[in-house]
Amino acid sequence: MNTDDCLLAHFQESVSVKQASEHLFPAIQKGAEILTQCLINDRKIISCGNGGSASDAQHFSGELLGRFEMERPGLPAIALTTDSSAITAIANDYTYEDIFSRQLRALSQDGDVLFAITTSGNSKNILKAAETAHEKKLKVVALTGGDGGSLCKILKPSDIEIRVPSDRTCRIQETHILIIHCLCDLIDAALLNN
Repeated sequence: MNTDDCLLAHFQESVSVKQASEHLFPAIQKGAEILTQCLINDRKIISCGNGGSASDAQHFSGELLGRFEMERPGLPAIALTTDSSAITAIANDYTYEDIFSRQLRALSQDGDVLFAITTSGNSKNILKAAETAHEKKLKVVALTGGDGGSLCKILKPSDIEIRVPSDRTCRIQETHILIIHCLCDLIDAALLNN
């Protein structure tokens, strides 16, 4: 395959996965409602993920703390992926599986929302974070892919899963960032009455 064909294949597959994700509109809207209500109630959104999903968690938190496309006050959001000292201390003193749940146990309060991102749905530290969120009475908004992995099996009816219909990590991540931007837009529209 020559370079042009390779590039075209990437673009076409990316577009195809996004089009196949249009059935997710109700889940995205429900996720935005959960996140917006959390903010209206003066609570915070706590996000986490690994690798590219860690970057997405930080991206989402940054859009909320700063702004998306409209001017507004900053919104309370924390990405559990940003404190390298806490992450390495917890991983060293306990296990890597505890890096998010331990932070969540210390930083969250009733009414907060866990925004969990995992392309496979099987990341052990994300599963443990979701379990901790449930123990602390937090709702979970989860971005997943493929078959939803183990995470979809432990979500409660009050949670929402937004599952991208793809098994390729890169395509799932590309669609996750589109979904994150949709969530930001819906949150801003609801909070700013636009």
